[in-house]
Amino acid sequence: MGKEKTYYYSDLLNDDFAGTHIKTICVDKDFPYLHKSVLWRGAAKVLYFGVAIPVIWIISKIYLGLKIENRKVIRNLSGKGFFLYGNHTREADAFVSPMVTFPQKSYVIAGADAVSLPELKNIVQMLGVIPIPTVFNGMKNFFEEVSKRCREGYGITIYPEAHIWPYYTKIRPFSDISFRYPVKENAPSVAMVVTYRKRSGLFRFLKKPGMTVTLSEPIYPDRNITEKAAQEKLRDCIFMEMTKIANSREQVEYIHYEYAPEKCK
Repeated sequence: MGKEKTYYYSDLLNDDFAGTHIKTICVDKDFPYLHKSVLWRGAAKVLYFGVAIPVIWIISKIYLGLKIENRKVIRNLSGKGFFLYGNHTREADAFVSPMVTFPQKSYVIAGADAVSLPELKNIVQMLGVIPIPTVFNGMKNFFEEVSKRCREGYGITIYPEAHIWPYYTKIRPFSDISFRYPVKENAPSVAMVVTYRKRSGLFRFLKKPGMTVTLSEPIYPDRNITEKAAQEKLRDCIFMEMTKIANSREQVEYIHYEYAPEKCK
């Protein structure tokens, strides 16, 4: 399988190859995180399980070629709130966590871009997106939403790399900021690593590689150190798990990434 193209990068932390150009809205203290309307919540349940999940299943199995390894980890966490940390390699990553946590609903922490299209804002929220505030006064409601979903026993997905690098086969460095949530809630975290394999069987004619998602065993915060130290330690543990999994798989390099800062100016 030949490489589709080459992307040149200069900054592992901040370069983004998503190719989206959305005008981001302001997510502040007035953003409706918690919807109390019975009608809204009922519509969300019908949309998620009655419409989205069947469509996502078809897309995941046929278009993405999704396979999930070590899924028993999620079954063993049933009824407990937990956090999934994944590498961000496609816009279609949004289809991965619902398949991993099914039959339980999945929530995803995402940038404000996810709710910035007015005609889709409610639908995106109904599908489980929790947007990160763009101003500080929105943080209280945001934290309350994350805490509520965790304590209700849901899985919450986070992409700590933040930026999308399509089909990237390594793990990029990331900060410890998103690890405050499991530390605050004393909840387990699971590394959720996407790797890319050559297609086989009925869909071997497809040019794009198939996605394999591998889950690590749960990692719990260290309660014997400060919260900040626990965040850093948890980040290090998740990063090591993600790197170990990514490096242990024979992957297809569909897009080649090359460090060339002079070409990025």
